[in-house]
Amino acid sequence: MHELGITRSVVAICSEQAGGGRVSRVRLEIGRLSAVLPEAVRFCFDVCTQDTPLADAELEIVEVEGRGRCLDCGREFALDQPFGTCDCGSHAIKCIAGQELNIKEMEVLD
Repeated sequence: MHELGITRSVVAICSEQAGGGRVSRVRLEIGRLSAVLPEAVRFCFDVCTQDTPLADAELEIVEVEGRGRCLDCGREFALDQPFGTCDCGSHAIKCIAGQELNIKEMEVLD
Protein backbone atom coordinates (compact mmCIF):
# COMPACT_ATOMS: atom_id res chain seq x y z
CA MET A 1 0.00 0.00 0.00
CA HIS A 2 1.89 3.05 -1.25
CA GLU A 3 -0.73 5.30 0.35
CA LEU A 4 0.97 4.78 3.72
CA GLY A 5 4.24 6.26 2.43
CA ILE A 6 2.38 9.08 0.69
CA THR A 7 0.43 9.90 3.84
CA ARG A 8 3.60 9.87 5.96
CA SER A 9 5.12 12.39 3.54
CA VAL A 10 2.03 14.61 3.68
CA VAL A 11 2.12 14.57 7.49
CA ALA A 12 5.85 15.35 7.53
CA ILE A 13 5.46 18.27 5.10
CA CYS A 14 2.49 19.73 7.00
CA SER A 15 4.24 19.30 10.36
CA GLU A 16 7.30 21.15 9.07
CA GLN A 17 5.26 23.94 7.48
CA ALA A 18 3.15 24.39 10.64
CA GLY A 19 6.20 25.84 12.40
CA GLY A 20 5.35 24.30 15.75
CA GLY A 21 1.65 25.16 15.56
CA ARG A 22 -1.16 22.67 15.86
CA VAL A 23 -2.82 21.78 12.55
CA SER A 24 -6.62 21.61 12.66
CA ARG A 25 -7.39 20.84 9.01
CA VAL A 26 -5.62 19.59 5.90
CA ARG A 27 -7.09 19.73 2.40
CA LEU A 28 -5.67 17.42 -0.27
CA GLU A 29 -6.38 17.22 -3.98
CA ILE A 30 -6.11 13.69 -5.30
CA GLY A 31 -6.56 13.05 -9.01
CA ARG A 32 -8.72 10.12 -10.00
CA LEU A 33 -5.99 9.00 -12.41
CA SER A 34 -3.21 9.19 -9.79
CA ALA A 35 -3.53 5.56 -8.60
CA VAL A 36 -3.89 6.89 -5.03
CA LEU A 37 -6.99 5.68 -3.20
CA PRO A 38 -8.57 8.47 -1.14
CA GLU A 39 -10.11 6.03 1.37
CA ALA A 40 -6.72 4.41 1.98
CA VAL A 41 -5.16 7.86 2.56
CA ARG A 42 -8.00 8.67 4.97
CA PHE A 43 -7.33 5.45 6.90
CA CYS A 44 -3.57 6.03 6.99
CA PHE A 45 -3.98 9.69 8.01
CA ASP A 46 -5.45 8.77 11.40
CA VAL A 47 -2.55 6.42 12.10
CA CYS A 48 0.21 8.68 10.76
CA THR A 49 -0.91 11.81 12.62
CA GLN A 50 -0.75 10.31 16.11
CA ASP A 51 1.72 12.21 18.32
CA THR A 52 2.26 14.90 15.64
CA PRO A 53 1.03 18.49 15.27
CA LEU A 54 -1.69 17.01 13.04
CA ALA A 55 -3.21 14.76 15.73
CA ASP A 56 -7.02 15.11 15.56
CA ALA A 57 -6.80 17.25 12.40
CA GLU A 58 -9.66 17.03 9.94
CA LEU A 59 -8.69 15.63 6.55
CA GLU A 60 -10.58 16.95 3.54
CA ILE A 61 -9.99 15.22 0.22
CA VAL A 62 -11.07 16.77 -3.06
CA GLU A 63 -11.05 14.29 -5.93
CA VAL A 64 -10.01 15.82 -9.26
CA GLU A 65 -11.63 14.42 -12.39
CA GLY A 66 -9.44 13.16 -15.20
CA ARG A 67 -9.23 15.46 -18.24
CA GLY A 68 -7.41 15.04 -21.51
CA ARG A 69 -6.58 17.16 -24.55
CA CYS A 70 -6.28 15.80 -28.07
CA LEU A 71 -2.94 16.82 -29.53
CA ASP A 72 -4.38 16.68 -33.05
CA CYS A 73 -7.64 18.65 -32.83
CA GLY A 74 -7.26 20.38 -29.42
CA ARG A 75 -10.53 19.07 -28.00
CA GLU A 76 -10.68 18.65 -24.20
CA PHE A 77 -12.71 15.84 -22.63
CA ALA A 78 -13.15 13.72 -19.51
CA LEU A 79 -10.83 10.73 -19.02
CA ASP A 80 -11.54 7.65 -16.90
CA GLN A 81 -8.03 6.31 -17.56
CA PRO A 82 -4.75 8.02 -18.51
CA PHE A 83 -5.22 7.22 -22.21
CA GLY A 84 -8.06 7.21 -24.68
CA THR A 85 -9.36 8.06 -28.11
CA CYS A 86 -10.67 11.45 -29.14
CA ASP A 87 -13.90 11.81 -31.13
CA CYS A 88 -11.68 12.73 -34.10
CA GLY A 89 -10.13 9.25 -33.91
CA SER A 90 -6.74 10.34 -32.60
CA HIS A 91 -4.93 8.42 -29.86
CA ALA A 92 -2.56 11.36 -29.27
CA ILE A 93 -4.03 12.36 -25.94
CA LYS A 94 -2.31 14.43 -23.27
CA CYS A 95 -3.58 14.04 -19.71
CA ILE A 96 -4.10 17.59 -18.36
CA ALA A 97 -5.84 16.84 -15.05
CA GLY A 98 -6.48 13.96 -12.73
CA GLN A 99 -2.95 12.79 -11.92
CA GLU A 100 -2.24 15.33 -9.21
CA LEU A 101 -1.64 14.86 -5.51
CA ASN A 102 -1.44 18.27 -3.86
CA ILE A 103 -1.52 19.59 -0.34
CA LYS A 104 -3.89 22.40 -1.22
CA GLU A 105 -4.38 24.03 2.16
CA MET A 106 -3.96 23.59 5.89
CA GLU A 107 -5.20 25.48 8.94
CA VAL A 108 -2.79 26.06 11.79
CA LEU A 109 -3.90 27.11 15.27
CA ASP A 110 -1.78 29.53 17.33
